[in-house]
Amino acid sequence: MNTRIVYAAATALAVGLGALAVNAADTKLRVVIATPSQPHAGVPLALAPQTGVITLSAPPRESEEEGQRRFEPLADYLSKTLGKKVVYRHPGSWGIYQGTMQKGAYDLVFDGPHFNGWRIEKLDYSVLVKAPGDLSQVVFVRQDSAVTDIKQLTGRKICAHAPPNLGTLVVQGAFDNPARQPVIVVVDDYNHIYRALLDGKCEAAVLPVKHLEKFDHERNAMRVVFRSKPLPNQAFSAGPRISAEDRARIAAALLAPEAAAPTAKMREAYTGGKAFVAASNAEYAGLGEYLRNEWGYY
Repeated sequence: MNTRIVYAAATALAVGLGALAVNAADTKLRVVIATPSQPHAGVPLALAPQTGVITLSAPPRESEEEGQRRFEPLADYLSKTLGKKVVYRHPGSWGIYQGTMQKGAYDLVFDGPHFNGWRIEKLDYSVLVKAPGDLSQVVFVRQDSAVTDIKQLTGRKICAHAPPNLGTLVVQGAFDNPARQPVIVVVDDYNHIYRALLDGKCEAAVLPVKHLEKFDHERNAMRVVFRSKPLPNQAFSAGPRISAEDRARIAAALLAPEAAAPTAKMREAYTGGKAFVAASNAEYAGLGEYLRNEWGYY
């Protein structure tokens, strides 16, 4: 049995991520030990596929209200483009998102490269367009740390988002022995991760390169000890209920100048305001492997 799953059974005192509170006064900080997240067992009726309706979704990285603000203008734009109803559904939690997504209940999804790679492999989805640039991840320590290599972090605390965040999975994948992993201190929000390391709440942290450069630009308080290979950025992919013709129309609509206004809020949040660029399945092939040890994927 996979060691991570054994750890999950032993430590899962909280639903979904098996998180253990570090400090009751600090709800943003909790510890997990390489624990896979457990998706919801079923698909909520409100999220089940509807005949003639294209369901758009994305991970719940924001409140439902904010998700609607970011994605509903896009759904309206695509509805007019296709002449078919496109509806945005906010999943509400990571557990529901994963369980629903794994069952193919979303027709059009915007999320990370590992999810896109998995859906290509398992659910016959097609990548349409992506955010420009890449999602390279870095593990870094404070300048005064004695750590010079990521393998020295076995058994030590690394501040990161909860799995299945890509950065966290990249870190776990860098350790060959699943029984000799770092302890993931789960911190919500990129800036909070940087601050947690700066404040000594962990011995290392993981962030996308662009976020570390942003937060540490003037302070120069951190030193990189591991950099992942360049990975393609977040992307839209479409499921098999969307015809090949409509997939092409959606891709063209997302790349068109007319998409600037209806995608403005979501691009502000996820692409730095930059326009989407063309993408292909080949770029994401095999990236589902990052989810190999996460519950429900393989």
